[in-house]
Amino acid sequence: MKVLVVGGGGREHALCWKISRSPLVEKTYCAPGNAGISRHAECLDIGVGDFGSLAQFVKKESVDLTVVGPEQPLCEGITDFFEKEGLLIFGPSKAAAELEGSKTFSKNLMRKYGIPTGEYFVFTDMEQALAKAGKIEPPFVVKADGLAAGKGVIICHSREEGEDAVRSMMERGAFGEAGAKVVIEEFLTGEEASFFAFTDGENVLPLEPSQDHKPIFDGDKGPNTGGMGAYTPAPVVTEKLRQRIIDEVMIPTVQAMKSEGKPYRGILYAGLMIKDEDLKVLEFNCRFGDPEAQPLLMRMESDLVPILYSIAKGEMSTDPMEWRDGFCVCVVMASRGYPGSYDKGVELKKLKGFTDTGETVVFHAGTAFSGDKLVTNGGRVLGVTSFGETIEESIRSAYEAVGSISDGNLIYRTDIGKKALLRIGC
Repeated sequence: MKVLVVGGGGREHALCWKISRSPLVEKTYCAPGNAGISRHAECLDIGVGDFGSLAQFVKKESVDLTVVGPEQPLCEGITDFFEKEGLLIFGPSKAAAELEGSKTFSKNLMRKYGIPTGEYFVFTDMEQALAKAGKIEPPFVVKADGLAAGKGVIICHSREEGEDAVRSMMERGAFGEAGAKVVIEEFLTGEEASFFAFTDGENVLPLEPSQDHKPIFDGDKGPNTGGMGAYTPAPVVTEKLRQRIIDEVMIPTVQAMKSEGKPYRGILYAGLMIKDEDLKVLEFNCRFGDPEAQPLLMRMESDLVPILYSIAKGEMSTDPMEWRDGFCVCVVMASRGYPGSYDKGVELKKLKGFTDTGETVVFHAGTAFSGDKLVTNGGRVLGVTSFGETIEESIRSAYEAVGSISDGNLIYRTDIGKKALLRIGC
């Protein structure tokens, strides 16, 4: 069969890498792709928002399945567009993707159906939001209601910081239309985890738990990013907690979306805060996480393609997936200056001499070719991902690869996986 992956980041590279390894797949395409993806798929000069051109290509080349990576086209209705054209596509409808596209919708859904989450207040009027930020006890969180590439969350340690966060979103337009409505939310303490499950709108097929690292600096300091690294499995999610997440979060959310007349088909991503035996949902996303997809797909033994295909057809099997025993760690290397302004077109000289192995793969995110040079083309540039029998082995392997690639042009955290080491007593 032929498969098209929509997107051009690290998550999409991991998807193309995994899909191209399936014995069912004879040809993989990616639109628009990136320099690294071109090793595993034919890259197309079509943007993720150009639904018409994407559908036209799928028809022309008789592509059997389209897999959507990023949230933007899902929230804009690419699934609805393709299905009206009679084309098979993996990803939730526009209505279902509102679970990520609007934090207000998501929080209201959780409140209505008793899904555990923190307290929150929603504002469309800046003066009212400022008044709340001036009264609420810090720390608290200010979030842009809409999509902000993982950066629209500001933790405020004082009322002044809260007021500035509100003004940056609602007055200064830091996140465009996404910040026209804001959510002021209870600050939850504990340890974060990412939990993913495939669903056909009825059944739920959980993946292994993972953990992302959002802040830019070591020790979870600095502004939030799209993600600076991840690992799987995440020891913070015990077997008991894993079952509770399935029973108290994932299944109820799928049932709630069905009850709301917005059946959810695709992969459901719950960002969780865990403290002792208490768990709460921070947010839902309507796609694979990035960078969580990279270590998850490296550890996944099962063929991904039959799962994606069956969900697109609405008939998913609930047979458990098979996983490699051990750990997998992904360290993100980003452009200097990210998540603020950064230069593009910086040559990645050392990367050209690096060869992927069975245990370490460098997934490309923001890369491109400039003539015969490999250069940066985004904020997050690479996801260096390594498998190991132990968490120590996978961390060591990942950072050895990072060291061989780094030439001072890229930044990265040095503590990815440290929380797992602390949890298992290493």
